[in-house]
Amino acid sequence: MTHSSPGGTAEFAGRHITVAGLGVSGISAARALAGLGASVTVVDGGSSPAHRERADALAADGVAVRLGDAATLPEGTELVVTSPGWKPDSPLFAAAADAGVDVVGDVEIAWRLRGPDAAPWLAITGTNGKTTTTQMLASILSAAGLRTAAVGNIGTPIIDVVTGDETYDVLAVELSSYQLHWAPSPRAHSAAVLNLAPDHLDWHGSMEAYAADKGRIYHGNQVACVYNVADKATEDLVRAADVEEGCRAIGFTLAAPGPSQLGVVDGILVDRAFVEDRQRQAQELAEVADVRPPAPHNIANALAAAALARAFGVPAGAVRDGLRAFRPDAHRIEHVADVDSVAYIDDSKATNTHAAEASLAAYDSIVWIAGGLAKGATFDELVARSATRLRGAVLIGADRALIREALARHAPEVPVVDLDRTDTGAMSEAVRAARRLARPGDTVLMAPACASMDMFTNYNRRGDAFADAVRALGAADA
Repeated sequence: MTHSSPGGTAEFAGRHITVAGLGVSGISAARALAGLGASVTVVDGGSSPAHRERADALAADGVAVRLGDAATLPEGTELVVTSPGWKPDSPLFAAAADAGVDVVGDVEIAWRLRGPDAAPWLAITGTNGKTTTTQMLASILSAAGLRTAAVGNIGTPIIDVVTGDETYDVLAVELSSYQLHWAPSPRAHSAAVLNLAPDHLDWHGSMEAYAADKGRIYHGNQVACVYNVADKATEDLVRAADVEEGCRAIGFTLAAPGPSQLGVVDGILVDRAFVEDRQRQAQELAEVADVRPPAPHNIANALAAAALARAFGVPAGAVRDGLRAFRPDAHRIEHVADVDSVAYIDDSKATNTHAAEASLAAYDSIVWIAGGLAKGATFDELVARSATRLRGAVLIGADRALIREALARHAPEVPVVDLDRTDTGAMSEAVRAARRLARPGDTVLMAPACASMDMFTNYNRRGDAFADAVRALGAADA
């Protein structure tokens, strides 16, 4: 069944709405709500030339913008729409609570704006792998001949899609824990939680609160709640969810699947969930070789995407064709080059320990480049689990000492190069140091387990710096 919006477009006409944040999602929400006849004010603590340029552009659309004050609630506000990154304890939201004003996010607004014939959502969240899985899902849906788009946290504001002129059969929706926190109403056709590991705890306040926000994605699901068999916490979220009658729990596993699961048998991705006889039948979907790159965690991503597609009725052949057509974004276990029979892999997107551990598990003999901003993370468990794979380690960034100390405790025999510099040129030195440690057949893996902002604008710039340094090695040998 399709859930209609509680108020539709008429819900916002004439209301005084404050939008928190002048980023991509904030601008999208402000323009959409102003177009529906709301009186919109955007507030943002910044006042840079870039902020002023965005404010001027919004003013042309009839949106008021207040820069330099993100704490005071504009007079007459009846609803606050927040950008995802704003913390729940922000002063603006405290002021809203005191005034009895609701705070919601852009995803909530998008859901309320859906028409009665709107495309259903196949929703994806998790600590790691969200974007890749969402893109895989969109590729599979497209291979099945369905009109679809990958939207949400993936880069295309979902409000723009919901209010745009193009029509879709189904949407592949990536949702972050931030977005889910502020979105009580969405009800997906089917949804997946890929994994759960400590992340963004400074925002959520605790692991329990973080998991609870992730679990919102299952509430009201109609057909399938997809969970990770290897991560019991995801199954626990399914058990706690209030779903529609008949909605099924569907597991994915890198092992041979049981009934109502998708898994892997002899290098084949198989489905024992969406077949006529789950006890005795299994449907071949694709080969492991169809998944690129075929690292274990990426195969898990493919299985989750396949489960959601199969829940929507996609045939097995489209799963295979969609996975074959898919190409991952840059900086996600991306092979840069081979130099002196050593593979150089860029996984700059591995910005936390969970992602880095999955990346390290994909290779046998590794010179690991790691470090950056730890975001409160600890590294003992990561190092202990990965120690036998390490040929050496090169550490960069502001919090590299935390990783160095974990290596000393759990892998004391692994040689470590500690680069005492945090300028962007440190990456070239790190790659040269890694080359000296590596032997033919090894992998130099840049999977930092940390955020990048101590040295780089973002993880993309960090990955670019690594790739440039690797290519410089090859050029020097030419």
